Amino acid sequence: MVVIRLSRGGSKKRPYFNVVVAESSKKRDGRFIERVGFYNPSAREGSEALRLESERIEYWQSNGAQLSETVNRIVKLNAKGPDGLVAMKKKDEAKALARKNKKAADKATKVEEALSLIHI
Repeated sequence: MVVIRLSRGGSKKRPYFNVVVAESSKKRDGRFIERVGFYNPSAREGSEALRLESERIEYWQSNGAQLSETVNRIVKLNAKGPDGLVAMKKKDEAKALARKNKKAADKATKVEEALSLIHI
């Protein structure tokens, strides 16, 4: 089966993704059929973070290619224009912050429980 997915590039802690059409049995960063765009999640403000060749993606979908979950999300946001990508980044940052706060709260409760056990 042919799938349209992200292939990771870039260096450590600085990801850069190519949107590629590949056979599903191939490795994530392995051999691909065609490169149909890129996504740079760490792009600076004002630089191009996302470019997709919509015609080629539609062509491959019409020939039976499936979109991965992430690429499907990116394609939908690309259809909304540049505001869609900004909204996605803000939503992801908010999720990360909520996760971080929850982890800190969990750690604080564990410390409090440990201290209460010591004072018993």
